[in-house]
Amino acid sequence: MKTAIILFNLGGPDGPGAVKPFLFNLFSDPAIIGLPQPLRWLVAKLIAGRRAPVARTIYDHMGGRSPILPNTEDQARALEAALGPEFKCFIAMRYWRPRARDQVAAVKAWQPDRILLLPLYPQFSTTTTGSSVREWQREARRAGLDAPTTTLCCYPANEGFVEAVVDGVRAGLARMDRARPRVLFSAHGLPKKIVSAGDPYQGQVEQSVAAVLARLALPDLDWVICYQSRVGPLEWIGPSTEAEVIRAGADGVPLLVVPIAFVSDHSETLVELDIEYRELARQKGVPDYVRAPTVGATPSFIAGLVDEVRRAMASGRPIVSGEGPRLCPGDRVGCPCGETR
Repeated sequence: MKTAIILFNLGGPDGPGAVKPFLFNLFSDPAIIGLPQPLRWLVAKLIAGRRAPVARTIYDHMGGRSPILPNTEDQARALEAALGPEFKCFIAMRYWRPRARDQVAAVKAWQPDRILLLPLYPQFSTTTTGSSVREWQREARRAGLDAPTTTLCCYPANEGFVEAVVDGVRAGLARMDRARPRVLFSAHGLPKKIVSAGDPYQGQVEQSVAAVLARLALPDLDWVICYQSRVGPLEWIGPSTEAEVIRAGADGVPLLVVPIAFVSDHSETLVELDIEYRELARQKGVPDYVRAPTVGATPSFIAGLVDEVRRAMASGRPIVSGEGPRLCPGDRVGCPCGETR
């Protein structure tokens, strides 16, 4: 049975000229800025214009482009090799090429018997997986792509994902001296109002960290969950990664920073964590600063995705979570698994 797997990710500019339109696509998404049109269009245009020069400087550190597409392609090829010839991966980026519309056409031409929507976001948010799924569904309807489709909404405690993170933590700890470090589990932040409205992301980040800590089995570990990449005037969930770096300097403790919600490298890891926060740590007197790797296309992470694919394909349900019908408390109304209860 031919199965098309759609790998969702954020996307990133593939050159300096793509930075401004990428930002416009990002900020014109109603899941990001919930204003009605045409006001949202105008605000997105304004923000993209203002942020483009700073963003180009960020991408200059990475050769003028984001590495997220080639990194995702590596994951796609590894997943195909693990699953076998009846499975084919298609990459659908939310805010830059390849977009859902192009990939819907490619999937339709391949004529699969079934489709699995697989986000490369282990933790569900309405702003990431939710937005990508809605765009895919819209484009699939427009193109008349009607193959039976299952959505894997989240897998925050997937064994392969957790094992890959734990391996990264252990490798990072091995690079540090005998001083007792503090581990920062850093995730992309969200405005508080989105979480308060029922988005399950923060709770699922906490599930991921709890699973990692259980597998590490280091009872005296000094650790904290924090959130990075804040933009705009709204209040965001915290504590912020920046504030935790400053606190570590005041406490005189070394830091191991662990990306817990990013599965491949891009600007948030290669620039924000590796350059900006590293320099902040130096300025604030943090005695050592080490960043653990993302899970990438490591065998354990790919094996975890294989498990999720096979579980989802056997479920017979349109929306599947990593651990059954619903991972989130009932007040997390943004959790899509509630639609299938």
